[in-house]
Amino acid sequence: MKSTRFRRFARGVGFLTLAVVLWLCAVAFRIVSFGDDDRARPSDCAIVLGAAAYGSKPSPVFAERINHAVALYQSGKVKRLLFTGGSVIDADQSESAVARVHAMAAGVPPEAILTESKSRTTEQNLQQAKNVMKKHGLKTAVIVSDPLHLKRAASMASDLGIDAVTSPTPTTRYRTWKVKAGFLIREVFYLHGYWFTGK
Repeated sequence: MKSTRFRRFARGVGFLTLAVVLWLCAVAFRIVSFGDDDRARPSDCAIVLGAAAYGSKPSPVFAERINHAVALYQSGKVKRLLFTGGSVIDADQSESAVARVHAMAAGVPPEAILTESKSRTTEQNLQQAKNVMKKHGLKTAVIVSDPLHLKRAASMASDLGIDAVTSPTPTTRYRTWKVKAGFLIREVFYLHGYWFTGK
């Protein structure tokens, strides 16, 4: 009797484990496939999600996001650039301030650039971007970030009521399978965290 019960228990655990693995694989596939699709359309602005900045220079990841947003502006796809991101250390420049300088050096006029410097997370990036958009009468946006980041960002933007589509950086710095796998695992974790906690 005990042996039968154990086999049933083990079978149940096996089915549950398989279901969890299949679910996680499905979510991972959705994140990857969503990030592969460039949905950019003519919009009032490009919201560039923040990333690390070192002193007065954007990190390689952040630079790719800025460059892609600049390309969207120069092609006429967006009318303005909205850079997000504060600073981890108060004495440092904010991520958005670093991005502004980088974009101007690429030829974007100062009047076409908006910034916010309060946010430190993706959700805060988008919440502050929404406030800036409202202040300047902007209605539509293209969210710019790395491909694997965009599914979670799009979910957050939708919940915040931002009329936005997404456009992945075509030259992401996350190139090796090892680095991509780490990023993907984190995004699967963070996306579930957002679904369950709203943060």
